Amino acid sequence: MSYRTLKIITILLPTLLIGGFELLRHSVLLHELSMKTGNYLITILTFLISYAFSTWMFKTIQDKNQRIASERAMRAVYEERERLAKELHDNIAQTLFLLKVNLKKGKVDEATGLVHSIDANVRQAIYNLRMSPDDMMSFSKRVENWLNEWSAVSGVEPSINIQIPEGYFSTLEEVQLFGIIQEAFMNIRKHSQATSVSLQLKPNNLGWELRIEDNGKGFSPKEIKVTQYGLVMLKERAQKLEADVDIVSELNQGTTITVRGGVKYGSISIAHRG
Repeated sequence: MSYRTLKIITILLPTLLIGGFELLRHSVLLHELSMKTGNYLITILTFLISYAFSTWMFKTIQDKNQRIASERAMRAVYEERERLAKELHDNIAQTLFLLKVNLKKGKVDEATGLVHSIDANVRQAIYNLRMSPDDMMSFSKRVENWLNEWSAVSGVEPSINIQIPEGYFSTLEEVQLFGIIQEAFMNIRKHSQATSVSLQLKPNNLGWELRIEDNGKGFSPKEIKVTQYGLVMLKERAQKLEADVDIVSELNQGTTITVRGGVKYGSISIAHRG
């Protein structure tokens, strides 16, 4: 039922029912009902019609809103899949080109590393693409399963501490937050050379906080741009969550990525620990 139809029903139904009763009362029941009794009846009738109609109307609107929210969430999941598929295609194409170059030059060690990189990208992409949008798996369990896959590829066992209750995030928010976690951990695997990684997701006074730490080689803010290492993707996803991203790093001392939601920042900052 369209909103236009609901609008017409809202205008006509109460008018016809109450107006029809009043017309019947004054034309047919005029000698059967006293004025006082008629007033009581019209009051009761108005209450019953208003209650029944408003209950039905709000239930209809609620169902429509839930369907719209579900469709938006589904679209977000499929858009994420399309992005992952394109990213997989681009990464593999680039890596295969480098693999070909290294093999021609006889650089076996470099070629072996590129093969492992392709294997890792394919594994992680397959995990993302095989997840059904209707999968009833909880967000925390989905994160843990993906990190287990990441651990098998990277050889690093992450420490995971998720204290956010299930249902805290909407499906749209889960898509963006899961993307931030994936982006951060893929950067750790590709660039950090870390041997220890931790993830903590917990509520705070203003909303929630995600903290990802590693003990890798780190970097200096002077040596990195926001356009590098997937930081643009982190910023875009944080903005969609209306969250703030802080990245603190020091050479040979690791990196900490903190994402805070619940307040409207949507910014990204990079700082040195020193």
